[in-house]
Amino acid sequence: MPSDTPPSDWIARFSGDARDPVIDLACGAGRHARLFLELGLTVTAVDRDMSRMADIASDPGLTCIEADLETDPPGWRPAPGAFGTVIVTNYLWRPLLPALIDAVAPGGRLIYETFAIGNERFGKPSNPDFLLAPDELRDSVAGNLEVVAFEQGETQVPRPAVIQRICATRPESPR
Repeated sequence: MPSDTPPSDWIARFSGDARDPVIDLACGAGRHARLFLELGLTVTAVDRDMSRMADIASDPGLTCIEADLETDPPGWRPAPGAFGTVIVTNYLWRPLLPALIDAVAPGGRLIYETFAIGNERFGKPSNPDFLLAPDELRDSVAGNLEVVAFEQGETQVPRPAVIQRICATRPESPR
């Protein structure tokens, strides 16, 4: 089933100089995996239900991994330094965050966008376990990645929500 939802403006904004390979975590119907495939990049799409990716599963540039990222003990995790671009939208599982940061290759980037405290006013998610605290994304990359752009607060697009967004890069070489 193709994704009817367009790519996030935040992800699209930083997609132009994305590096290969790309990983789209909690990809859902693959709106971002599809964007990066169209850009000619190789994509690993990960979700606990890959059925919504069936229409493009045979794309030679796509690897689909069906995995529950929230299992205990931890299940599938990306290898350190394995991805030039790490994409996450509308998903937060704090125990996974360090592995996502570590997965960014030298010169690569993390592009992350999800909900934050205050979103409960607008509906789901409303559970604080799935809402970022103020500055949490920026603080989580400190000392590992360099922040290119960071935003937090209310948005009206694509619907009213409270969000945090970050684009951060790993330096090409140690300082």
